[in-house]
Amino acid sequence: MARIKIINDPVYGFISVPYGILLELIDHPYFQRLRRISQLGLSSIIYPGATHTRFHHALGAYHLMTKALQTLEMKGVELSSEEKEGACIAILLHDLGHGPFSHVLENILIPVEHERLTLLLMEDLNKQFGGKLNLAISIFKNEYPKKFLFQLVSSQLDMDRMDYLTRDSFYTGVSEGIIGYDRIIQMMNVVENQLVIEEKALFSIEKFLTARKIMYWQVYMHKASISAEIMLTALLSKIKENLVTDHLSEGMSYFILNQESINKVNITDEILLNFVKLDDTDIWTLVKSVITSHDIFMSYLAKGLLERQLLKVEIKNFLPEGDEIDKIRLKCVNLLGFSQNEANLIIRGGTLEMSTYNQSFDEIFVNSREKALIPLSEVLDLHHFSQNRLRYFISKPKELS
Repeated sequence: MARIKIINDPVYGFISVPYGILLELIDHPYFQRLRRISQLGLSSIIYPGATHTRFHHALGAYHLMTKALQTLEMKGVELSSEEKEGACIAILLHDLGHGPFSHVLENILIPVEHERLTLLLMEDLNKQFGGKLNLAISIFKNEYPKKFLFQLVSSQLDMDRMDYLTRDSFYTGVSEGIIGYDRIIQMMNVVENQLVIEEKALFSIEKFLTARKIMYWQVYMHKASISAEIMLTALLSKIKENLVTDHLSEGMSYFILNQESINKVNITDEILLNFVKLDDTDIWTLVKSVITSHDIFMSYLAKGLLERQLLKVEIKNFLPEGDEIDKIRLKCVNLLGFSQNEANLIIRGGTLEMSTYNQSFDEIFVNSREKALIPLSEVLDLHHFSQNRLRYFISKPKELS
């Protein structure tokens, strides 16, 4: 009988991990780093309970993957032990490439999407584990013949979305984000190598899409989060411009001093080695180190982030006019003593864009009672989910309000 490790999760209860490569990967420093990467970036500024990490999320997504594979096997889908292990490894490691504060600093320290960094780290782990991740990488890259395994990892109804909606709503306390993940998983099946949902789960899918839409506007795109993100990215831009390296960790110093040579074309082993040294702690240490800086702009931003004195962000249904932003920037220069470039960093107009369901990309298919596969868009009215909703924002110091 296989030995298993039990992990107590506040969302699902006990998560079982068999001894072997899965547990070895969890214990690896690359994965343990995820304990120090916040799942929701700076959202704990708004929702105090939102302090969960990518480590929590990866384990949760893995747990849901095991449930989905069990369901498919019960319905007669043939899966080898190697395929199940490969799918579990792929979902367990799917967020390995996230940097500090997850999406907040994506492309800021290193101009590469986290998905590409994840793949590079998985390939490095594959070397360390003697090729045991070959199948997982094939699934992750959608190169494995059984396409539905990739869809469980990355699609419009994958285990990633199932967990982050469930987990984020739990930790933020936003009950509108709760989904019936158990019922949706139980209603999954595979037809013609395609992951499908049974027709009787339609209302659960509609609830899933509704929850995702609400969570984006209420949590992921909250105006206080936008404010904190603008402040943090502005602070890092200023630090990189001034080549400030005092009190920085080894990883942060590397990216500050080598920013010109780091590009998205060639991610070297040296870059990866320094990337995995980074986590939220490095950023907070950096913020705390400049709070007493003689540079009034850096001190202003650091103090604001640490003491929650944020920029004012206004959400609008129309695009702010260019001269409106220019006037606010001029006022900022005159009243707060910032330079024009500094004013440009924090007084910004931007776009918030959200579409809950993409009909042109890997549609969810419904297995109807007549055994015909029907795109979800032909069964449900998805107008409110597929419509690309645009909102606009403008940020400025509260002192200028």
